[in-house]
Amino acid sequence: MPAVSTAILRSFKQQQLLMGNDFEITVVSDNESRAYEMIALGVAEIKRIERLLTTFRDDSETNRINQAAGIHPVQVSEETFRLIQRSLRISSVTQGAFDISYGSVDKSLWNFDTTMSALPDPKLARQMVRLINYRNILLDENSMTVFLKEKGMRIGFGGIGKGYAAEMAKRVMKTAGVESGIVNASGDLTTWGQQPDGKPWTIGIVNPNLRNKIFSYLSVTDLAVATSGNYEKFVMIGGKKYSHTINPRTGLPVTGIKSVTIITTNAEIADAMATPVTIMGIGPGLHLINQMNDIEAIIIDDNDTIYTSQNLHFT
Repeated sequence: MPAVSTAILRSFKQQQLLMGNDFEITVVSDNESRAYEMIALGVAEIKRIERLLTTFRDDSETNRINQAAGIHPVQVSEETFRLIQRSLRISSVTQGAFDISYGSVDKSLWNFDTTMSALPDPKLARQMVRLINYRNILLDENSMTVFLKEKGMRIGFGGIGKGYAAEMAKRVMKTAGVESGIVNASGDLTTWGQQPDGKPWTIGIVNPNLRNKIFSYLSVTDLAVATSGNYEKFVMIGGKKYSHTINPRTGLPVTGIKSVTIITTNAEIADAMATPVTIMGIGPGLHLINQMNDIEAIIIDDNDTIYTSQNLHFT
């Protein structure tokens, strides 16, 4: 008579500060030491991507591109080239509401900490955003080069990097045999497989008025969820809350929306779409989402009214 396995599936978690964000990786396994080996693979992959994309290291590909702005093209790895290529497609789809050349709007204009007590001059804001233009990021596929057309232009992956890293960490762990898990990058997360009891993962949607409270739950598997909210980083000026989400056309913060949650099949896309929907506004943002396949949105406005894309039903 064959032996009956008594192995019990459990969730193993590890939290770590990576890419300037709290990442939590969850792996379902019947073996604790193997689970943490798999989590270590995911962490190593996120660290690799951080070295590639960071603006805090002079030798990163991002900084080499920025240092050569207006001077000459820079040859990069195919990985960075393709990520920029996909970013430009999202810029085109969102009519520039998503734009990785936002780096010219630096902390001299907006510094979201307690020292900021007045709005920046709108004229100065407009002057600084003139360098934000994804059309001036020129790619040459034959030579794998990236050229920023204007001096002073800067790219950054703050709007897509976390989601990309989460998706890549998931890929390396799945390739190594992990059948179920979650990579959570400060609320931008990707899931696969099921919980140890065989049920789908349950994801909480944060209440933008009470950051530690959940207002709704979603049952998901093999889906990614990302939320952009004005509760994440903001300043209070004259009794009004100003979000860290900057409109690349004006250089000024977006108002009217408290949070946007995107649900789709890929964490990179979820991460990248949350901010532009916020910038585009409720009507245009939902119209765009409703025209796309396999992507849904939940929007909460400043009056706590909830709007959802046409195919989304949640409790």
